[in-house]
Amino acid sequence: MSTTRLNLQQINQLNQEQFVELFSGIYEHSPWIPQEAFQVRPFRDLEHLALSMQQVVLAASHASQLQLIREHPELAGKASIKKQLTDDSLREQSGAGLDSCSEEEFALLNQLNRDYNAKFGFPFILAVKGYQRTGIIENFSQRVNNDVSQEFAECIHQIGLIARFRLETLVA
Repeated sequence: MSTTRLNLQQINQLNQEQFVELFSGIYEHSPWIPQEAFQVRPFRDLEHLALSMQQVVLAASHASQLQLIREHPELAGKASIKKQLTDDSLREQSGAGLDSCSEEEFALLNQLNRDYNAKFGFPFILAVKGYQRTGIIENFSQRVNNDVSQEFAECIHQIGLIARFRLETLVA
């Protein structure tokens, strides 16, 4: 993602290709979301932009939503170890201290990732901004006990929060 912050007037003047390029990292590997949200322009404010993008997600088919969830990396998972995270995910996970887990925390997160994926068929998603490792592990440990429909809805909600945080770094 670009480090240049644009204001709403500048954003509203972008053509669709520029808009999609600028916001393609807001939702992990899912440029179809800003592509569809572009049609809502002009955006009144950051909230309108964020809600427009999340509305695209909420209006998408279950299959598209599931694919979106599956585009997200596991917390402190294989992609993190192999340094295959997007810049945004790397920054977010590092900011929450997931890059400096103890061996025990790392082992617990790996077990939680395995258990969660086995139960739900998609990765655990949490907007980690404002969390530290212990809070993430606690949240993870509780949510693994939810049912599939609860977790699916919670993941879509968390993706919206992640997108909002990412938008805040891009929009002046």
